[in-house]
Amino acid sequence: MADSDSLYHRLFSYAIMIEGLVREFVPDALGADIDFARIQRVQAKFHSRTGQRRESDVIWRLPTGLGTDIYLYLLLEFQSRIDWWMAVRIQVYAGLLWQQIIGERRLKPGDRLPPVLPIVLFNGDPRWNAPAETTALVALPPGSPLWPWQPRVRYHLLDEGAFAGGDLAGRDSLVALLFRLEHCRQPQDLAALVDEVIGWFRRHPDYEKVKHLFAEVVRQAAENTKAEGVTVPEDMLEIRTMLAERAKEWRAQWIAEGLAAGKAEGLAAGKAEGKAEILLRLLGRRFGPLPPGIEEQVGAADNDLLDAWSDRLLDARTVTDVFLTDRQH
Repeated sequence: MADSDSLYHRLFSYAIMIEGLVREFVPDALGADIDFARIQRVQAKFHSRTGQRRESDVIWRLPTGLGTDIYLYLLLEFQSRIDWWMAVRIQVYAGLLWQQIIGERRLKPGDRLPPVLPIVLFNGDPRWNAPAETTALVALPPGSPLWPWQPRVRYHLLDEGAFAGGDLAGRDSLVALLFRLEHCRQPQDLAALVDEVIGWFRRHPDYEKVKHLFAEVVRQAAENTKAEGVTVPEDMLEIRTMLAERAKEWRAQWIAEGLAAGKAEGLAAGKAEGKAEILLRLLGRRFGPLPPGIEEQVGAADNDLLDAWSDRLLDARTVTDVFLTDRQH
């Protein structure tokens, strides 16, 4: 999807998207009793000389009922190449975030750092296969006495393409709808999916700004389906109407193409069937009763092979000569 990085960054700048992400896709975090009514966006100010923090990454402070905070660090990965060293990047970013928190809160010796929840959101076509923790990247054998001193950082992976369609369809959240739109490739499926998006915003009328962003997601999804080359309107309802009309045209076109292909195949099959009957009749008149299996062999042959056997029939001394390959001849 074009400009996914920027669009996702804007989408996950809204609390409703972060809440849906955690509730639906990071359920283990709910055990910390997160107070979603008080979550706040964090403007990170840190940068690394070796690994610049990208402005597209999103950080949120999630207060809990225990009086502590969780810092959710959301990395948006939309490059086609999978980053094998992502766990190392997470380690750097988490350290820089803690440094910023120490400075801003003026933490002193004896104070404790808030936990960090790193999430990597990936929407590429290949399935993510990079290690999710640094220990899998360290060249040490199991049981090595050096393991206690190795950094241990882990991230939670959300690989959009790895979710089954039925799994996502059973989730009533904007994040699930976003994932489905991202990976929708058929216009007839997209029309039904847009209906679900419109229905969600009708049930939740207080998210007009997010609705405008989803209209952009829908437009881009339409461009990624067979709706390419179609001018996509701005309004989501107009998009739905356009897709419904175009789907009728595509359906008629596919049916016509299918009938044409079927007719051609039928003619070819009929032609081969006629040739097979003639060849079997001539073989019988020339050589008498045919050996077992000849009728089945002739009946399964295509036009070209039947033509070759018919040509050989003129010079063949036995029925076997008709069915010899060119190399055997």
